[in-house]
Amino acid sequence: MLPLLVIAVIFWLLIVRPQTRRNRELMTMQRSLGVGDEVMLTSGVYGILRALDDPDDPDDTAVSVEIADGVVIRVARAAVGQKVAPLAGTEDEQATDLTLDKNPDPTSDEEN
Repeated sequence: MLPLLVIAVIFWLLIVRPQTRRNRELMTMQRSLGVGDEVMLTSGVYGILRALDDPDDPDDTAVSVEIADGVVIRVARAAVGQKVAPLAGTEDEQATDLTLDKNPDPTSDEEN
């Protein structure tokens, strides 16, 4: 009897407890969603939240996600798998990386 109890406790500690904690964190994240958040759906689709049904209503289960310019889909709130952290300065960094000619002298024989 004691070995079965030990196995049950180990199962609870290794499987049930961590899964319960992950579910709680996921539900907290889904409740904290706001318009304009970039999210990844559980299907792997990235998008920006454009509309939320009433976030205070526990029966509210839908959000609207823009997945391309002008393409908005309505999905279950539970389909939002995670918030995506915005990349800091992506447009500015890309603009500086795209400098075409660092040598303003056109008579130079250097080839890039």
